[in-house]
Amino acid sequence: MVAGFFTVAAAYAQAPSPTPGAAPNPSASPAEDQAGSELKEHHRHHHHGGVTKFIAMSLDTLGVDDAKRPQIEKLQSDLHAQMAAARETEKSLLLTLADGIAAGTVDTAKVDAAIAKLTAAADAVQGASLDTLNKLHAILSPSERAALADKVEAHWEVWRQVNHDAEPGGREHGGRLARLTEEVSLTPDQVTKISAALQTALAGGSAKFDPQKAEAHVKAFATAFAGDPYDAKVVSSNANGNLASRGATRMAVFYETVTPLLTPDQRTKLAAELREHGNYKPAPSAK
Repeated sequence: MVAGFFTVAAAYAQAPSPTPGAAPNPSASPAEDQAGSELKEHHRHHHHGGVTKFIAMSLDTLGVDDAKRPQIEKLQSDLHAQMAAARETEKSLLLTLADGIAAGTVDTAKVDAAIAKLTAAADAVQGASLDTLNKLHAILSPSERAALADKVEAHWEVWRQVNHDAEPGGREHGGRLARLTEEVSLTPDQVTKISAALQTALAGGSAKFDPQKAEAHVKAFATAFAGDPYDAKVVSSNANGNLASRGATRMAVFYETVTPLLTPDQRTKLAAELREHGNYKPAPSAK
């Protein structure tokens, strides 16, 4: 079941915030493992808001005083509204991929154009959300600001793991190829061929994205937001667009590469999954 039908907030609440560089927790319960898998799947497919989206998602599980909750939910709703245009652009990209997968050939020109539009729309989110972020900082206590900053960094770690650090064509548990294997029942021979094709297709792509620059922005936000005073304009950058471009491009190349190696039935299943992701809408915040 994909992001359109599960509560990402619930998944994040069950999946403890990762520690940078930490090894997977072998004692994680099946529910925690599933929640972590769902969160990774969400970050593989949804890039419309970049760091702003990390902030909005982090509010789902931020333990604030009940008296503040209505204000926090209003500001979270404002953030989602400010990302709405980018989310619609992302939907168009996902549906374009789904149509191509179902047909057996992805129109790369249409996909590239959709990614360019998504990048521009994600860039625009930064400026649109400045006032909302300043209001959010003013409402939260120092400890709540620090907790939010930690959660944003945790989302970045998950996003980086699945959209940059993961080995192209890797077969690790919870990885993109392993997930596809479960979703459409790939044969061992298909897994071998797809893995090899992805290693070739994604080779060199990392050179176009600098994770250190993105991480510097995330950490700059976290440090500034946890402090006082705070001005969102001071840490404004094009990180949202960079993250959107990187994540969407890696996702598109994956589906463009695997499509010719799938059977018609498998393509039908996969196209349906992409359409579900395309129709994803943020769930109400967790209490």
